[in-house]
Amino acid sequence: MIRSRVLLCSLIVLTASVASAQFRATDGVTIDALGDPQYSTFSLCAIDPATGQSGAAVTTRVPFVGRAVPWVRAGVGAVCTQASTMVEYGVKGLDLMAKGVAPADAISQLLSTDANRESRQLGMIDMQGRAAAHSGRNNGDWAGSRQGRHYTVQANIMVGPEVVEAVATTFEALESTGLPLAERMILAMEAGQQKGGDRRWGNLQSAAIKIADPKDPGRGGDYISLAIEVGEHAEPVGEMKRIYYTTGRRLGYRTFSRIEGADVIELKRMLHALGYWRPSLAQFAEAPVMNAQANQALRQSNPAAFEQAQTEARRAAAAYQQDYARFDEETVAAVDKFREDQRLNYAGTPPGLVDERLVQALRRAYFARPRPQR
Repeated sequence: MIRSRVLLCSLIVLTASVASAQFRATDGVTIDALGDPQYSTFSLCAIDPATGQSGAAVTTRVPFVGRAVPWVRAGVGAVCTQASTMVEYGVKGLDLMAKGVAPADAISQLLSTDANRESRQLGMIDMQGRAAAHSGRNNGDWAGSRQGRHYTVQANIMVGPEVVEAVATTFEALESTGLPLAERMILAMEAGQQKGGDRRWGNLQSAAIKIADPKDPGRGGDYISLAIEVGEHAEPVGEMKRIYYTTGRRLGYRTFSRIEGADVIELKRMLHALGYWRPSLAQFAEAPVMNAQANQALRQSNPAAFEQAQTEARRAAAAYQQDYARFDEETVAAVDKFREDQRLNYAGTPPGLVDERLVQALRRAYFARPRPQR
């Protein structure tokens, strides 16, 4: 009888221990015995010195990764904290870099008193381009990282090192294309996902990206200019890309012919670079930009001058819209010539058709064109 009770007690303790190790939060995220969320994943931290933007992108096979792993701050840099995730390292890492501490030293400081450091993985980059990562010895195989010009990519529980290599080489190849930082990061993450990504195959998959921009205060004054979280999706990186293209009205999000808008500007920019639209134009003009902070100060100090500045800004914006954002006959002719050269003319194709085939061919030609070294 006593033996049976001892055995029963042992079984209860063992069951409780296993349950604790495999506990899931209400949103489906696995929590370990110490209470740390388990984000075994791959991520990319990057900067764009030309725009001053910093970004963090991540995907994993657990839900809601955007709540814990990616952290960015305008004018400071980016952090990804993963594996046995210490969420606080996001803010603390940014705080250290804001004080001028190099990422490698910041990681050392954060982990110096962390008894669970060998289960952590961290990636950090500052606006000087200094990047570093830590992969603990207890990170699930395959685990590692790679740092390069303006980025760091880190991963654990991967199918292999080819995931990190695909993310890194794709990001490097896209640096001089003129694409926004967010798009380059998403395409790099997509390349890693295509290699297999996280080697666990579950039903709960997520992805997220955050971009900080010192020139854009964002909706809440936090200077987060872009934040996309795919909390759960069968193809989270693909869904993140779709959301980015659709909400940003990026070229390819719709099929169109005679219209006007931001995607027409992008179309003309690419056609110009390839010599199809206004080849005599030395440089493609940028859209007029309002300085919101300066305008606000002028509004308070000199209302009359503010109104005059607003009138001139609206006039400049209208003129730019008329010339660059309208899908006019000149652009139709350029599209038709490109389609002809690419053998994309089919029976029933309307004049100036910009469809998925055209966009893919245009992007291939645009990315393959010779570019000056930065």
